Amino acid sequence: MKNNKIKITSMLMLSAIAFAGVSCVNEKQEDKKSKTGEVASNTDSKVALPYDLENPVKYNMPQNLFEISGIVFHNGDAKEVFAIQDEDGDLFHLGLSDKQSKFTKFGGKGDYEDLTIIKDHVVVLKSNGELHTFPISEINKPEVVDVVKTKDLVPKAEYEGLAADEKTGMVYVLTKDSKPDSKAKSSSIYGLTFSADGSFKASGEFGLSHKDIAKFSGSSKSRFRPSALAKNPSTGEWYVLSSVNKSLVVTTADFKVKAVYPLNSAFNQPEGIAFDSSNNLYISNEGGTLAAGNILMFKLKK
Repeated sequence: MKNNKIKITSMLMLSAIAFAGVSCVNEKQEDKKSKTGEVASNTDSKVALPYDLENPVKYNMPQNLFEISGIVFHNGDAKEVFAIQDEDGDLFHLGLSDKQSKFTKFGGKGDYEDLTIIKDHVVVLKSNGELHTFPISEINKPEVVDVVKTKDLVPKAEYEGLAADEKTGMVYVLTKDSKPDSKAKSSSIYGLTFSADGSFKASGEFGLSHKDIAKFSGSSKSRFRPSALAKNPSTGEWYVLSSVNKSLVVTTADFKVKAVYPLNSAFNQPEGIAFDSSNNLYISNEGGTLAAGNILMFKLKK
């Protein structure tokens, strides 16, 4: 009987030691995940996107918008989209299903990347950070008479994204690439206060963390290089687009990363993003070898 008690006690002690060992290993594994920023899965770490990125409504653009870059709607009105392409200083406007577009010249040859509309003014961004501003009422003329050019308001860098927040009167300029950003592992965003005379005033700086983007996407193979941004008028979130990384990043109002979504092969070269007044999402793509430039529309899920 005594021997049986000794055996039972020994077995209980061995079980306790084994359980403690397994718990210790699990704790170490969880601790390692925490330290490395690893998450269980990409879908578990983000909120559900209210758009089905797999099923867009596709609008092919006319030939003169083969290299369509930025897009925007005036007051969110989806009946007419305003766009630029990255070689000529022309502002295009057309219905999404139109076979031809109207355009107004506002500048010469140049690398034009994005545009926005604020307080009835069109603002166009060049890749060097230069801004071209003029009243939207000028679009019915062959050429804009008075264009206000703003230089040297943002640091030397390569820029691709521009967006406005009508409620605050702010315009945001998004850096695609720069040496300081590369070192800081962040994309700089510069806030500018817009005045009705077409002038701007520096009003803050934000950073979009590449480390956080890598954490949410589960990949850090390539440096994040964003191409466009737009503010969701319903949620106040920013949607940041990257053509190089083929991804869509959703952030808070102050650019803290909330989620990252991969873009499939339907996105040939995503360069522009916008919302309409019904909160539908639009992404423009430059044309390719076998495809015209297009705009993909994603209806808000009900």
